[in-house]
Amino acid sequence: MIAQARPVALLIARVAIGVIFLVHGYQKFATMGISGTTKFFESVGIPLAGLAAPAVALLEVVGGLALIAGAALPIAGTLLALNMVGAIVFVHLANGFAADKGGYEFVLALAAGALAVGFTGGGALSVDGALQRRKTPATTLA
Repeated sequence: MIAQARPVALLIARVAIGVIFLVHGYQKFATMGISGTTKFFESVGIPLAGLAAPAVALLEVVGGLALIAGAALPIAGTLLALNMVGAIVFVHLANGFAADKGGYEFVLALAAGALAVGFTGGGALSVDGALQRRKTPATTLA
């Protein structure tokens, strides 16, 4: 029973976390705009804010899509987790733990979730899983 539920559970986790990153990346492009995101990054002391803003927005969109699809998960999970470490250091750490006070609680959960999904694998219902099945030769009983 657990073995049959695992691909669905991984799919739900990937999609939920991926959608959160995708939406936040999209907001940096469409709602705040890259110039607004750059100004915010400058205000919190992020180095090279003019380069970091579009890079982070793109990472969150592409990384979110990668999580949703289950593609290149170790790379996407690691990069998204590192992105969240940056958010913790530059934005949330000074506000303490509680998310309702702007703390790092939610961002830490996203980092951990991205790493967990990245290194657990996408399961049978993922691009990575489909590619793995294609690489693995079928065994036959002789």
